[in-house]
Amino acid sequence: MEKKYFQPEIETMPVEEIKKLQEEKLLKQVKYVYENNKYYKKLMDEKGVKPEDIKCLADLSKLPFLTKNDLREAYPYGLLSRPLSDCVRIHSTSGTTGKRVVAFYTQNDIDIWEECCARAIVAAGGSENDVCQVAYGYGLFTGGAGLHGGSHKVGCLTLPMSSGNTERQVQFMQDLDATILCCTPSYAAYIGEKIEEMGIKPEDLKLKAGIFGAEPWTEEMRRSIEKSLGIKAYDIYGLTEISGPGVSFECEAQSGMHINEDHFIAEIIDPETGEVLPEGQEGELVFSSIDKEAFPLLRYRTRDLCVLTREKCSCGRTHVKMCKPKGRSDDMLIIRGVNVFPSQIETVLLKKGYTPNYQIIVDRIGNEDTFDINVELSEENYKKIHAADNEEASERDLVNAMKTMLGIRPKIHLLAPKSIVRSEGKAVRTIDKRKLHD
Repeated sequence: MEKKYFQPEIETMPVEEIKKLQEEKLLKQVKYVYENNKYYKKLMDEKGVKPEDIKCLADLSKLPFLTKNDLREAYPYGLLSRPLSDCVRIHSTSGTTGKRVVAFYTQNDIDIWEECCARAIVAAGGSENDVCQVAYGYGLFTGGAGLHGGSHKVGCLTLPMSSGNTERQVQFMQDLDATILCCTPSYAAYIGEKIEEMGIKPEDLKLKAGIFGAEPWTEEMRRSIEKSLGIKAYDIYGLTEISGPGVSFECEAQSGMHINEDHFIAEIIDPETGEVLPEGQEGELVFSSIDKEAFPLLRYRTRDLCVLTREKCSCGRTHVKMCKPKGRSDDMLIIRGVNVFPSQIETVLLKKGYTPNYQIIVDRIGNEDTFDINVELSEENYKKIHAADNEEASERDLVNAMKTMLGIRPKIHLLAPKSIVRSEGKAVRTIDKRKLHD
């Protein structure tokens, strides 16, 4: 099979040359940020670091970290490093956990971002002959804009659907022979449900690939989506704060996501101490944007927990790979003193043959945490369980499986099909009512 790249001279660059390029860009970027950003200059001064102290890649660890709290404190213009007249667009986070984070872009920033997304599309088998259906949300959310621009760079016919109106999504998918679907994994799963409801078989569609991101998803969910849509499902990673989707992406090997190292430097740190960890160790992912102009973040703590590896990839790309994040340190629930990640729950459900439609509800009664999981049944499971009158036995079996995975027992509630509201964007998996008692 012929290997395809969007920018082969960069994507297959020898590692020594990648590091040399990163070093050149880093030194320029540190000087640029220090001279153009008062907020980060203050952080550097407080740490006693000057641009001339950064002489090589190894010196990156001398720089201060940036966190989401810094971005909220500096909102809206505090981390802007170019005049507003040079900026052509903003994007923003949802702001569900506090003040919104607003990221600014020059035209050059947009061009680089779209090139990164184009690499992801080509890595998923895309070309100018494809029809790319973008069902990520458009607007302030980065998903729609990033893949839309990347699709144009590749030369695909782009269907700018945005999220929602799922029957229309399926109609256009059929009528215009869409070959690549871009959306959140939870929405892809919902589209899979919808085509089954409409009596459409996966083989009736021309879809061959899906590029899914913006929320955590498990390998089990990947296989479920691949089966329901008849595609190969590719992961893509990004953050509004850094640029959006396309910071890293999967190739056909599906053994991790290649980070676009000509634009970003990745580190893994101990989330408690901030110490940089060696390759292969799990820790918190930190990114530095080394050529972004309007909103260049250095050593931004993502809170995503993962591993980096430079093992040779069969696709021929030489950029370092990050594994699928194993959870977010700020999404982790501590229940009765035990660390719980939603991805662990999803893994158990899918291995046991349940749907990926669930909700975690945590509360506190007196001084004790309560831990409930609502699990929506498929039509098939619902009929099977109720015909045999073994709902209690099914719940006990699932409780035991969760206890084995998590170390604590939740209460399981098996719900009727379609009883959990579907999300057309990022799925809401966790409701933590303990915050109401604080």
